[in-house]
Amino acid sequence: MEVVGPDTLQQAILYFQDPTNCREYLVAHRWPDGVTCPRCGSESVIFQPKYNRWQCGKKHDRRQFTSKTGTIFEDSPIGLDKWLLAMWQIVNCKNGISSYELHRAIGVTQKSAWFLLHRIRLALQGGSLEKQFSGDVEADETFVGGKIRNMNLKAKGRHILKYGNVTSGVAGKAIVMGLLERHGAKNEASQARVQVLAKRKRGHLMPVVEHHVEKGANVYTDELKSYRELLVDYTHEVIDHTEAYVRDKVVHTNGMENFWSLFKRALKGTYVSVEPFHLQAYADEQCYRFNNRKMTDGERFDSAVKCIVGKRITFDELTGKADPQA
Repeated sequence: MEVVGPDTLQQAILYFQDPTNCREYLVAHRWPDGVTCPRCGSESVIFQPKYNRWQCGKKHDRRQFTSKTGTIFEDSPIGLDKWLLAMWQIVNCKNGISSYELHRAIGVTQKSAWFLLHRIRLALQGGSLEKQFSGDVEADETFVGGKIRNMNLKAKGRHILKYGNVTSGVAGKAIVMGLLERHGAKNEASQARVQVLAKRKRGHLMPVVEHHVEKGANVYTDELKSYRELLVDYTHEVIDHTEAYVRDKVVHTNGMENFWSLFKRALKGTYVSVEPFHLQAYADEQCYRFNNRKMTDGERFDSAVKCIVGKRITFDELTGKADPQA
Protein backbone atom coordinates (compact mmCIF):
# COMPACT_ATOMS: atom_id res chain seq x y z
CA MET A 1 0.00 0.00 0.00
CA GLU A 2 1.50 3.29 -1.12
CA VAL A 3 0.67 6.38 0.95
CA VAL A 4 1.80 9.84 -0.13
CA GLY A 5 2.78 11.74 3.00
CA PRO A 6 3.18 15.47 3.63
CA ASP A 7 6.05 17.56 2.26
CA THR A 8 5.84 20.60 4.55
CA LEU A 9 5.07 21.27 8.22
CA GLN A 10 1.74 22.87 7.32
CA GLN A 11 0.74 19.80 5.32
CA ALA A 12 1.90 17.54 8.17
CA ILE A 13 -0.29 19.36 10.71
CA LEU A 14 -3.36 19.00 8.50
CA TYR A 15 -2.61 15.44 7.38
CA PHE A 16 -1.87 13.92 10.80
CA GLN A 17 -4.86 15.48 12.55
CA ASP A 18 -6.87 12.59 11.09
CA PRO A 19 -6.24 9.35 13.11
CA THR A 20 -6.95 7.25 10.01
CA ASN A 21 -4.18 9.03 8.10
CA CYS A 22 -1.77 8.44 11.01
CA ARG A 23 -2.56 4.73 11.06
CA GLU A 24 -2.35 4.26 7.30
CA TYR A 25 0.89 6.22 7.11
CA LEU A 26 2.52 4.04 9.78
CA VAL A 27 1.19 0.84 8.23
CA ALA A 28 2.58 1.79 4.82
CA HIS A 29 6.05 2.46 6.26
CA ARG A 30 6.14 -0.35 8.81
CA TRP A 31 4.43 -3.11 6.80
CA PRO A 32 4.89 -2.23 3.11
CA ASP A 33 4.08 -5.85 2.12
CA GLY A 34 1.04 -6.17 4.38
CA VAL A 35 0.36 -6.15 8.12
CA THR A 36 1.94 -8.97 10.11
CA CYS A 37 1.75 -9.81 13.81
CA PRO A 38 4.67 -8.11 15.61
CA ARG A 39 4.83 -10.98 18.11
CA CYS A 40 4.75 -14.09 15.92
CA GLY A 41 5.14 -12.71 12.38
CA SER A 42 1.92 -14.27 11.12
CA GLU A 43 0.14 -12.69 8.14
CA SER A 44 -3.19 -14.07 9.37
CA VAL A 45 -4.43 -10.89 11.03
CA ILE A 46 -7.84 -9.22 11.10
CA PHE A 47 -8.38 -5.49 11.51
CA GLN A 48 -11.02 -4.44 14.06
CA PRO A 49 -12.19 -0.92 13.08
CA LYS A 50 -14.20 -0.46 16.26
CA TYR A 51 -11.08 -0.77 18.41
CA ASN A 52 -8.56 0.54 15.84
CA ARG A 53 -6.38 -2.54 16.22
CA TRP A 54 -5.58 -5.92 14.68
CA GLN A 55 -5.95 -9.42 16.06
CA CYS A 56 -3.62 -12.28 15.15
CA GLY A 57 -5.26 -15.50 13.97
CA LYS A 58 -2.72 -17.72 15.72
CA LYS A 59 -3.01 -18.79 19.35
CA HIS A 60 -0.54 -16.99 21.63
CA ASP A 61 -0.45 -14.37 24.37
CA ARG A 62 -1.37 -10.78 23.53
CA ARG A 63 -2.85 -11.51 20.13
CA GLN A 64 -4.18 -7.97 19.69
CA PHE A 65 -1.86 -5.19 18.58
CA THR A 66 -1.85 -1.68 17.11
CA SER A 67 0.48 0.21 14.82
CA LYS A 68 2.30 1.42 17.97
CA THR A 69 3.13 -2.09 19.22
CA GLY A 70 6.85 -2.85 19.17
CA THR A 71 7.87 0.74 18.37
CA ILE A 72 9.06 3.81 20.25
CA PHE A 73 5.37 4.78 20.54
CA GLU A 74 4.33 1.65 22.47
CA ASP A 75 2.32 2.16 25.69
CA SER A 76 2.24 5.92 25.15
CA PRO A 77 -1.09 7.65 25.87
CA ILE A 78 -0.03 10.50 23.58
CA GLY A 79 -1.77 10.34 20.20
CA LEU A 80 0.06 9.65 16.96
CA ASP A 81 -0.88 13.12 15.70
CA LYS A 82 1.40 14.62 18.37
CA TRP A 83 4.08 11.96 18.10
CA LEU A 84 4.45 12.39 14.35
CA LEU A 85 4.53 16.20 14.55
CA ALA A 86 7.23 15.97 17.21
CA MET A 87 9.26 13.65 14.99
CA TRP A 88 8.77 15.99 12.02
CA GLN A 89 10.23 18.89 13.97
CA ILE A 90 13.21 17.11 15.52
CA VAL A 91 14.40 15.71 12.18
CA ASN A 92 13.80 18.90 10.20
CA CYS A 93 14.75 21.73 12.60
CA LYS A 94 18.44 22.32 11.91
CA ASN A 95 19.26 23.18 15.51
CA GLY A 96 16.81 20.73 17.09
CA ILE A 97 13.82 21.58 19.25
CA SER A 98 13.76 21.90 23.03
CA SER A 99 11.29 20.07 25.25
CA TYR A 100 9.89 23.42 26.46
CA GLU A 101 9.22 24.55 22.91
CA LEU A 102 7.67 21.21 22.00
CA HIS A 103 5.41 21.08 25.05
CA ARG A 104 3.95 24.47 24.12
CA ALA A 105 3.60 23.50 20.45
CA ILE A 106 1.73 20.20 20.82
CA GLY A 107 0.04 20.67 24.20
CA VAL A 108 1.76 18.13 26.48
CA THR A 109 3.72 18.65 29.70
CA GLN A 110 7.41 19.52 29.49
CA LYS A 111 8.28 16.23 31.19
CA SER A 112 6.32 14.28 28.57
CA ALA A 113 7.90 16.30 25.77
CA TRP A 114 11.40 15.56 27.13
CA PHE A 115 10.68 11.82 27.34
CA LEU A 116 9.07 11.86 23.90
CA LEU A 117 12.11 13.55 22.32
CA HIS A 118 14.50 11.04 23.86
CA ARG A 119 12.48 8.15 22.49
CA ILE A 120 12.65 9.71 19.03
CA ARG A 121 16.43 10.17 19.41
CA LEU A 122 16.68 6.46 20.16
CA ALA A 123 15.00 5.74 16.83
CA LEU A 124 17.46 8.00 15.01
CA GLN A 125 20.54 6.14 16.29
CA GLY A 126 22.75 4.23 13.91
CA GLY A 127 21.04 4.46 10.55
CA SER A 128 23.76 2.63 8.55
CA LEU A 129 26.49 1.68 11.00
CA GLU A 130 27.12 -1.67 9.30
CA LYS A 131 29.05 -0.10 6.43
CA GLN A 132 32.58 1.03 7.20
CA PHE A 133 33.92 4.33 5.93
CA SER A 134 36.43 4.26 3.08
CA GLY A 135 38.25 6.68 0.79
CA ASP A 136 39.04 9.98 2.50
CA VAL A 137 38.09 10.10 6.18
CA GLU A 138 38.55 12.89 8.70
CA ALA A 139 38.95 12.20 12.44
CA ASP A 140 38.68 14.84 15.13
CA GLU A 141 37.53 15.38 18.72
CA THR A 142 35.81 18.19 20.57
CA PHE A 143 35.08 19.07 24.16
CA VAL A 144 31.53 19.73 25.35
CA GLY A 145 30.79 21.56 28.58
CA GLY A 146 30.28 24.95 30.19
CA LYS A 147 33.02 27.55 30.28
CA ILE A 148 34.61 28.17 33.67
CA ARG A 149 34.30 31.93 33.33
CA ASN A 150 30.52 31.61 32.94
CA MET A 151 30.04 29.58 36.13
CA ASN A 152 28.61 31.15 39.26
CA LEU A 153 30.85 31.31 42.32
CA LYS A 154 29.43 28.14 43.88
CA ALA A 155 29.84 26.06 40.71
CA LYS A 156 33.27 27.54 40.07
CA GLY A 157 34.32 26.61 43.60
CA ARG A 158 33.19 23.00 43.13
CA HIS A 159 35.06 22.84 39.83
CA ILE A 160 38.29 24.12 41.39
CA LEU A 161 38.01 21.64 44.27
CA LYS A 162 37.58 18.75 41.85
CA TYR A 163 39.99 19.69 39.06
CA GLY A 164 42.27 22.31 40.60
CA ASN A 165 42.73 25.90 39.47
CA VAL A 166 43.11 24.96 35.79
CA THR A 167 43.11 27.56 33.05
CA SER A 168 42.90 25.32 29.96
CA GLY A 169 39.10 25.15 30.05
CA VAL A 170 39.17 21.41 29.17
CA ALA A 171 38.98 19.80 32.62
CA GLY A 172 35.58 18.40 33.49
CA LYS A 173 34.25 18.53 29.93
CA ALA A 174 32.89 15.59 27.96
CA ILE A 175 34.92 14.32 24.99
CA VAL A 176 33.21 13.56 21.68
CA MET A 177 35.07 11.93 18.80
CA GLY A 178 33.88 12.26 15.23
CA LEU A 179 34.62 10.57 11.91
CA LEU A 180 33.58 12.01 8.55
CA GLU A 181 33.70 10.25 5.20
CA ARG A 182 34.12 12.75 2.38
CA HIS A 183 32.04 12.42 -0.77
CA GLY A 184 33.17 14.26 -3.87
CA ALA A 185 29.92 14.06 -5.82
CA LYS A 186 27.63 17.07 -5.39
CA ASN A 187 24.55 14.90 -5.00
CA GLU A 188 26.14 12.85 -2.23
CA ALA A 189 26.45 14.19 1.29
CA SER A 190 29.48 13.51 3.46
CA GLN A 191 28.63 11.10 6.26
CA ALA A 192 29.56 11.54 9.93
CA ARG A 193 29.57 9.30 13.00
CA VAL A 194 30.22 10.45 16.53
CA GLN A 195 30.94 8.74 19.82
CA VAL A 196 31.27 10.05 23.37
CA LEU A 197 34.51 8.84 24.97
CA ALA A 198 35.96 8.84 28.46
CA LYS A 199 39.40 10.04 27.31
CA ARG A 200 41.21 10.83 24.08
CA LYS A 201 44.14 8.52 24.66
CA ARG A 202 45.32 6.06 22.02
CA GLY A 203 43.45 3.18 23.65
CA HIS A 204 40.18 5.09 23.36
CA LEU A 205 40.51 6.60 19.86
CA MET A 206 42.11 3.76 17.89
CA PRO A 207 39.34 1.16 18.47
CA VAL A 208 36.75 3.65 17.19
CA VAL A 209 38.72 4.28 13.99
CA GLU A 210 39.36 0.56 13.44
CA HIS A 211 35.67 -0.26 13.93
CA HIS A 212 34.28 2.37 11.57
CA VAL A 213 37.02 2.85 8.92
CA GLU A 214 38.24 0.28 6.39
CA LYS A 215 41.94 -0.50 6.45
CA GLY A 216 43.86 1.27 3.72
CA ALA A 217 41.68 4.40 3.78
CA ASN A 218 43.16 7.90 3.83
CA VAL A 219 42.71 9.30 7.33
CA TYR A 220 43.29 12.99 8.08
CA THR A 221 43.74 14.19 11.65
CA ASP A 222 45.26 17.01 13.64
CA GLU A 223 48.62 16.66 15.41
CA LEU A 224 47.28 14.68 18.39
CA LYS A 225 49.85 11.98 19.26
CA SER A 226 47.15 9.39 19.98
CA TYR A 227 46.71 8.93 16.21
CA ARG A 228 50.33 7.97 15.48
CA GLU A 229 49.58 4.25 15.14
CA LEU A 230 47.21 4.93 12.22
CA LEU A 231 50.23 4.62 9.90
CA VAL A 232 50.21 0.86 10.45
CA ASP A 233 46.91 0.17 8.67
CA TYR A 234 45.97 3.50 7.08
CA THR A 235 47.41 6.27 4.94
CA HIS A 236 47.67 8.89 7.67
CA GLU A 237 48.13 12.60 6.98
CA VAL A 238 48.44 15.21 9.74
CA ILE A 239 47.56 18.90 9.64
CA ASP A 240 49.20 21.08 12.29
CA HIS A 241 46.66 23.74 13.23
CA THR A 242 49.36 25.96 14.71
CA GLU A 243 50.71 26.39 11.16
CA ALA A 244 47.73 26.01 8.82
CA TYR A 245 44.22 24.60 8.51
CA VAL A 246 44.57 23.18 4.97
CA ARG A 247 47.52 21.66 3.11
CA ASP A 248 47.46 20.82 -0.60
CA LYS A 249 43.67 21.36 -0.61
CA VAL A 250 43.23 17.82 0.72
CA VAL A 251 44.83 17.49 4.15
CA HIS A 252 42.42 19.08 6.61
CA THR A 253 39.67 18.33 9.13
CA ASN A 254 37.38 21.17 8.09
CA GLY A 255 34.50 18.82 7.35
CA MET A 256 34.43 17.64 10.96
CA GLU A 257 34.88 21.21 12.17
CA ASN A 258 31.75 22.10 10.20
CA PHE A 259 29.86 19.29 11.94
CA TRP A 260 31.09 20.45 15.37
CA SER A 261 29.87 23.98 14.65
CA LEU A 262 26.36 22.68 13.89
CA PHE A 263 26.41 20.34 16.90
CA LYS A 264 27.49 23.04 19.35
CA ARG A 265 25.03 25.52 17.91
CA ALA A 266 22.26 23.09 18.79
CA LEU A 267 23.68 22.44 22.26
CA LYS A 268 24.29 26.08 23.15
CA GLY A 269 21.33 27.65 21.39
CA THR A 270 18.56 25.08 21.81
CA TYR A 271 19.35 22.54 24.51
CA VAL A 272 21.54 24.82 26.68
CA SER A 273 22.33 22.20 29.34
CA VAL A 274 22.92 18.52 28.48
CA GLU A 275 23.97 15.92 31.02
CA PRO A 276 27.03 13.86 29.95
CA PHE A 277 25.10 10.56 30.16
CA HIS A 278 22.57 11.87 27.60
CA LEU A 279 25.15 13.46 25.30
CA GLN A 280 25.41 10.48 22.93
CA ALA A 281 21.68 10.72 22.16
CA TYR A 282 21.99 14.40 21.21
CA ALA A 283 25.06 13.62 19.10
CA ASP A 284 23.17 10.88 17.24
CA GLU A 285 20.30 13.28 16.61
CA GLN A 286 22.64 15.81 15.03
CA CYS A 287 24.29 13.03 13.01
CA TYR A 288 20.96 11.98 11.55
CA ARG A 289 20.13 15.49 10.36
CA PHE A 290 23.66 16.02 9.02
CA ASN A 291 23.84 12.73 7.13
CA ASN A 292 20.42 13.26 5.53
CA ARG A 293 20.74 16.97 4.82
CA LYS A 294 20.42 16.48 1.04
CA MET A 295 16.90 15.07 1.46
CA THR A 296 13.74 17.13 1.46
CA ASP A 297 11.86 17.54 4.75
CA GLY A 298 9.31 14.94 3.70
CA GLU A 299 11.98 12.41 2.64
CA ARG A 300 13.92 12.91 5.87
CA PHE A 301 10.76 12.35 7.89
CA ASP A 302 9.86 9.21 5.89
CA SER A 303 13.33 7.82 6.56
CA ALA A 304 13.00 8.48 10.30
CA VAL A 305 9.58 6.78 10.54
CA LYS A 306 11.10 3.59 9.11
CA CYS A 307 13.48 3.44 12.12
CA ILE A 308 10.87 3.32 14.89
CA VAL A 309 10.45 -0.48 15.12
CA GLY A 310 12.21 -2.56 17.76
CA LYS A 311 13.48 0.36 19.82
CA ARG A 312 12.10 1.03 23.27
CA ILE A 313 13.24 2.79 26.40
CA THR A 314 11.26 3.42 29.57
CA PHE A 315 11.36 6.57 31.67
CA ASP A 316 13.11 4.69 34.49
CA GLU A 317 15.79 3.45 32.10
CA LEU A 318 16.25 6.92 30.68
CA THR A 319 16.65 8.52 34.12
CA GLY A 320 18.90 5.77 35.48
CA LYS A 321 16.35 4.23 37.85
CA ALA A 322 16.35 0.92 35.99
CA ASP A 323 18.93 -1.05 34.03
CA PRO A 324 18.20 -0.92 30.25
CA GLN A 325 19.81 -4.35 29.86
CA ALA A 326 17.64 -5.98 32.55
